[in-house]
Amino acid sequence: MTAAALLLAGCGDSGELRSAGPTSTAVEPARLWPTLPPASAAADDYGSGKTEVVKGITAKGDDIHRVNPVDVVRAQEAAAAASPSPSPDPDDGRGKVVGLDDCGRKDGTKCPVLKAYYRDLTGDGKDELIVGIRLPKGQLAVRCYTFEGRKLTQIMGTSDAVVSVEIAGRDVILRAVADLPGYEYRTAWSWDPHQRAMLPTRDEILRMGAPPTQTPPPTSTPKPHPSTTTPTKTPTTTPSAPTR
Repeated sequence: MTAAALLLAGCGDSGELRSAGPTSTAVEPARLWPTLPPASAAADDYGSGKTEVVKGITAKGDDIHRVNPVDVVRAQEAAAAASPSPSPDPDDGRGKVVGLDDCGRKDGTKCPVLKAYYRDLTGDGKDELIVGIRLPKGQLAVRCYTFEGRKLTQIMGTSDAVVSVEIAGRDVILRAVADLPGYEYRTAWSWDPHQRAMLPTRDEILRMGAPPTQTPPPTSTPKPHPSTTTPTKTPTTTPSAPTR
């Protein structure tokens, strides 16, 4: 057998390339109403991308770990109460925090400022401060801070009926109650180096859990009809040989 024949004989072994079947044809997006002029301004202003310097809060060496989260919230609430203009971020719960006097007490279980977390959200190798604040009516405010130019700056602020808050990589992910039963909103906030702020880069509504499965009714073993019952055979005995 020649070398070519040996090579041909090896074809068809396991591991060869196989077709996965027909693939769907790629279709480019179709633009609707192509003559419609684009909008020049956003319909609503959620404060996304806006930052604010927290006055009166400093830390040695700009160490964010030395900052007291309660002092930060108190400073912002005081500024909001003294300012005639609304908060630069109307969705971060500013001016709605109650119970700050309970913070710092031995039995301060009603303190609205939750445990602080630290994570590098900007990618510069330094931690940012992540603060959760309980608001009335079951709402939760989530704010993030960093030092920029020796000034403590809020780079993210939002509030919602939050189910949970997670950190994935450098993203802050908020799960919130949706208007539709069985669904939830999920928003991922990511650092944007051009805006120098955390932006809601992914906002989606998701179905929660698997749909309930219908349990089939229990099946019973059918009983045979009397007319179809097989009669039981009476066993016959073989007579033994007579003894002599």
